[in-house]
Amino acid sequence: MATARHYDTILAPVITEKATLLTEQNKVVFQVAKDATKDEIAAAVEELFKVRVIKVNTLITKGKTKRFRGILGRRSDVKKAIVTLQEGQTIDISTGL
Repeated sequence: MATARHYDTILAPVITEKATLLTEQNKVVFQVAKDATKDEIAAAVEELFKVRVIKVNTLITKGKTKRFRGILGRRSDVKKAIVTLQEGQTIDISTGL
């Protein structure tokens, strides 16, 4: 039951150039639920990936207004979590869960 809640908290890994550079500092970036707290994010990462979390930083990226074929649209807001892992521990996000 608790595992399902963890999957609702952690939505997807963020795979960008900046996020890849953070892996050298023992940090992993995830897209998380908008209502997730730092404690919930830390518990979910520790349970799902069996690693020790030191710190969690969160940020909300506001959605942009974009045009597609002349039709005005808006991207959704996205909450991201930068998770700092204990020294020597890693998460291989390319393998999946």
